Amino acid sequence: MTNKKTRQKRIRAKISGTKVRPRISIFKSNKYIYIQAINDASKNTIASVNTNKATVEDFAKKLKDLKIQKVVFDRSGYQYHGKIKEIAEKLRKTGLEF
Repeated sequence: MTNKKTRQKRIRAKISGTKVRPRISIFKSNKYIYIQAINDASKNTIASVNTNKATVEDFAKKLKDLKIQKVVFDRSGYQYHGKIKEIAEKLRKTGLEF
C-alpha cells in the first residue's frame, strides 16, 4: 500500500458523516479539485463542487442553504498543507465548524 492509501484508510476508520454533520471529502486531480459533502449513514452525496466551475465559497454557500453549520473534514490521505490547508481555511472563514 502506498503512503497515501495508508493515511486514507487510517483517517476513514476514525471519521464518518451524518445528515446533521456531513463529511467533507476532497479529491485532487492534476487539473482540478473536487469537494463533496457526504452523509455516510445513508451513503448520499449532499452537495458537491468542482473548482473548475465554482469556488470553495460557492460550496460553503450550498451547505449554508441546506442549514449545515458543522462538518467533519476528511483530507482523503493528502497531507494537511498547500491546497488542502487552503480549502480548509476558506471553509472555516465562511463559518463552517470542524
